[in-house]
Amino acid sequence: MRNLLITGGAGFIGSNFVRYWIENYPDDKVIVLDALTYAGNLENLESVASYANYRFIKGDIRDFELVTRLLGENDVDILIHFAAETHVDRSILGPQVFIDTNVQGTFILLESVRKCWEKDFEKKRFIHISTDEVYGSLDFNDPAFTEDTQYKPNSPYSASKTASDHFARAYYHTYCVPTITTHCSNNYGPYQFPEKLIPLMIFKALRDEKLPVYGDGKNVRDWIHVIDHCKAIDTVINKGKIGEVYNIGGNTEKQNIEIVELILDKLGKSKDLIQFVKDRPGHDKRYAIDITKIKRQLGWTPEYDFEKGLEDTIKWYLENDKWVKNCISGDYLKYYERNYAGRV
Repeated sequence: MRNLLITGGAGFIGSNFVRYWIENYPDDKVIVLDALTYAGNLENLESVASYANYRFIKGDIRDFELVTRLLGENDVDILIHFAAETHVDRSILGPQVFIDTNVQGTFILLESVRKCWEKDFEKKRFIHISTDEVYGSLDFNDPAFTEDTQYKPNSPYSASKTASDHFARAYYHTYCVPTITTHCSNNYGPYQFPEKLIPLMIFKALRDEKLPVYGDGKNVRDWIHVIDHCKAIDTVINKGKIGEVYNIGGNTEKQNIEIVELILDKLGKSKDLIQFVKDRPGHDKRYAIDITKIKRQLGWTPEYDFEKGLEDTIKWYLENDKWVKNCISGDYLKYYERNYAGRV
């Protein structure tokens, strides 16, 4: 049995990982630490709430005493660090919270594990979940990002993740903290907060609202289903080498406009709903991930076909419209107070 502390476990990728892990490793103890900011939602974890070895803690990763206590009292073996502010648009409008959470928060976690794990580093793992955006932007003919690609962040969000990556690296090299960093491409799937491209377009198309597309819509992203990402993290935990970096991608490059048009086609909606809007500042042209290292060294490859995965995702949002409305209205905060206050 292993003891896991998962930060940001009520968010999109984090909650999918929590459910995945409990399903595949039912004997392990899983503790979720989440501040339940706007994108953290306990409804995401409702299906595992009764699991005997699961515990939810509402708290801030910047709370050194809380994190240290959780690590020590629960003899945590593996810390998977999902907690982060992630939306580029929000980072442009207000970068300070990205520094506070992504940089300061990661620093506090690293300090906590340094204190708690210093006599047992070899048996522990700190998995730092990062993004391909730290590498900057590619031209359309450039080779994909590798683990050796120079960092060139272009937004406050990617700059904050770059800084957190550097702290994870520095703590490994300076203090021997057993960090592993992963860089993943754009995730899609169930439970994604409806400010991101795919859920936002589904939500608006279902209501026959205009679908805002930045610039000419030809910016390219690599897409990976969130469950493929969860399986990759599982592989890194069990097979990854301490101090290493692993890129995780779906081998599916798509222009933003292709994604929007595909969603409209699958929903039977008119492309007249598309509305091109002024491009956002510093909009990266293209991201592409080279996954050769994780394939060759750890044996992981993505399994989801993108079009089938997108169909499944659309179906999930169609069947969970109440969840989307709760996210937008903020009712999930009331849900927490009603169902969890005083229990953790």
